[in-house]
Amino acid sequence: MSQFKRTPLYDIHLSSGAKMVEFGNWQMPIQYEGIIKEHQAVRSAAGLFDVSHMGEIEVEGQGAKELLQRLITNDINRLSPGKALYSPMCNQQGGTVDDLLIYMIGQEKYLLVVNAANIDKDYNWVVNQAGENTLVHNVSDNTCQLALQGPTAQSILQKLTMVELREIKYFNFVYGDVLGCNCLISRTGYTGEDGFELYFPSEFGEKIWLGLMSAGEPEGIKPIGLGARDTLRFEACLALYGHELTDDISPLMAGLGWTVKFNKGEFIGRDSLWKESQGGTEYRLVSLEMLERGIPRQNYSVTKEGNRVGWVTSGTFAPTLGKNLALAYVKSKWAENENILEVLIRDKPVKAVVVPKPFYKREG
Repeated sequence: MSQFKRTPLYDIHLSSGAKMVEFGNWQMPIQYEGIIKEHQAVRSAAGLFDVSHMGEIEVEGQGAKELLQRLITNDINRLSPGKALYSPMCNQQGGTVDDLLIYMIGQEKYLLVVNAANIDKDYNWVVNQAGENTLVHNVSDNTCQLALQGPTAQSILQKLTMVELREIKYFNFVYGDVLGCNCLISRTGYTGEDGFELYFPSEFGEKIWLGLMSAGEPEGIKPIGLGARDTLRFEACLALYGHELTDDISPLMAGLGWTVKFNKGEFIGRDSLWKESQGGTEYRLVSLEMLERGIPRQNYSVTKEGNRVGWVTSGTFAPTLGKNLALAYVKSKWAENENILEVLIRDKPVKAVVVPKPFYKREG
């Protein structure tokens, strides 16, 4: 008996020819046809992702808003029912417990979407901070999450629902019927493209997956594995927990200062983050373009004239740009655009240049 969890779509992935890998505590598809083909499908048409390994935590009650305002660095007051908010959640030292999406379902009810590897950690973190007038439920095991991403995502999903999808703005959501299932339909994503994320009871997983794949066939939809999910988010310079964010890396260091609202009042990690904001961060997250042959990988050293000045957090060949690129933390004095650095690849210094973020931004 495998100790790894399976999503409701495990059998479909196998029958679709997916290569399965162990990811966190899950068995997940890393690729189907191939990472580059899948990546290009999302950039040019549409791709469907099974992201049911992500965690969902409901927070409700009279104290829900106050609790979340204390837990996250962003301002919960920016939310109203039907809106979503991205925010880090920090520890007292200013390190990142996780980065998450918060959906405001109603006046006293919120849905948190957390990273798969952090579900138990996040749930316990929230529960331990909650008061008696707040209920916290981990609904991850009963929730299926699909992401439909790409330029034709809206036209595909529109075939299966009466909801006017064009009226849903970015980081907004509605509840609506999709193939007989009441879904949370959110205009969000992790690819740098337009698209939707759907949340619904697990028992509808196969029906909705197959329905979307069938509806999207004329538009060139493809199933997408975790490999292309990573290259897509990487080109858009979206942080991945465990790479650009960790318990020891602050949102300020990661270039997420726009999510830290000091003027909202007290929150966990505020004092540490305030000191960091006033003194400046020792390291900054930069994007690097390799000037010589070689693919940078996580934890490779970044050097300047033989001295270590940082480390790579993510690196790969970027299919849309046709270049070897990296995200890396480097000492702030070397973090400006056009600085020439080196990445140690197999102990050999390979030249790279600091370039503007993001690597890729869609038109419109």
